[in-house]
Amino acid sequence: MNVIVVGAGIIGLSTARYLRRLGAEVTIIDPAPALGASHAAAGMIAPAAEVVWGQTPLYQLMQTSAQMYPEFAAEVASAAAADLGFTDAGTLVCAGDRADLQALRELREAQSQSGSATELITGSAARQLEPSLSPAVAGAVHIPGDRSVDPRRVSAALLSVLTAGSGSLLIRQRVVGLLRDNDATTGVELSDGRRLAADQVIICAGSAVNEIAGAPQLPIREVWGDVLRLRAPAEATPLLTRTIRGLVNGRSVYLVPRTDGEIVLGASSREDGLSGTPAGAIHRLLADGQRLVPGILDAEITDITTRARPGSPDDLPMIGRIDPGCVVSTGYFRHGILLAPFGGRLGAELTVGTVIDWLPEGALESVSPHRFTTEQTTAYTNHTTAHSMRSIS
Repeated sequence: MNVIVVGAGIIGLSTARYLRRLGAEVTIIDPAPALGASHAAAGMIAPAAEVVWGQTPLYQLMQTSAQMYPEFAAEVASAAAADLGFTDAGTLVCAGDRADLQALRELREAQSQSGSATELITGSAARQLEPSLSPAVAGAVHIPGDRSVDPRRVSAALLSVLTAGSGSLLIRQRVVGLLRDNDATTGVELSDGRRLAADQVIICAGSAVNEIAGAPQLPIREVWGDVLRLRAPAEATPLLTRTIRGLVNGRSVYLVPRTDGEIVLGASSREDGLSGTPAGAIHRLLADGQRLVPGILDAEITDITTRARPGSPDDLPMIGRIDPGCVVSTGYFRHGILLAPFGGRLGAELTVGTVIDWLPEGALESVSPHRFTTEQTTAYTNHTTAHSMRSIS
């Protein structure tokens, strides 16, 4: 089977990897491979820490994908002979003050109901685990089972494996339209005018799916995020040994240490349509981060990245067939890295038509791109367009 994968973020690349394992010939098309949302992501493999009220279907997907991750990461690392920065040091979710601690207790209740193994500990106990934490930290939830990975290394390794030797063809162009024969997709049209035929097309292009002529208009919104990368002075390295997530005045913030001493600081979330990096967002990240880990103010800022993540109305991805020749896999919001093994395998198996017998009950229906009615999609599109216009004006 000849398959075109539109999009070379971590979802597109992991999908291509699974397609190759299923015997498909794969062509990957993206004008800037691995430089979208995946390039900014922190890489937390943390289903328990991501639990929020009212999103039980999402937790099932995250838990399933987290269980797949060790094997997925080991196979990619071995094939590419690369270090992916995969760690299992766990997470501390910290409260900036006593008001945040109450919110943290309520969050832990949701985590416990989802079956997560967590422990509420005092601020002093948290500082015994991570001495760089501020004395002001009022308490923390310890999640020993959480992992993390470096998404930039994962994307680079996947690209290397997929394109090595006589592997997949990588075309650095933009897909502008789908080729159609009656009601079936038969290929794609590129921005340079070329037309490429395929047995199947899978669109993993994030929010850009709605820019492709002939593709369905999905209720996808762009959620912008700003991420800093820091490097602590040599005498202070390692500043942290595990992921620190926290609430500071009700705002979320995270600090993810890399195995090479880098620290990723993030959690800004904007839907203002602005692709630049707001100074206020960077100020808030640094201020909130130093409330939990004061030592970051002695670190050097090595990188500031702003990217848009594709979000759906219910924050679950959209993975499913839209016609006999085309599948979509998009809408992963901030969970694209965590859900890469899940989304990659499911998208690939839907594309080639294999039997899918490993999903949690109801999972396929929960990610169907057809779960939103036409009326809901139209209302959602109108709402987000109006919001963007207000933000811009």
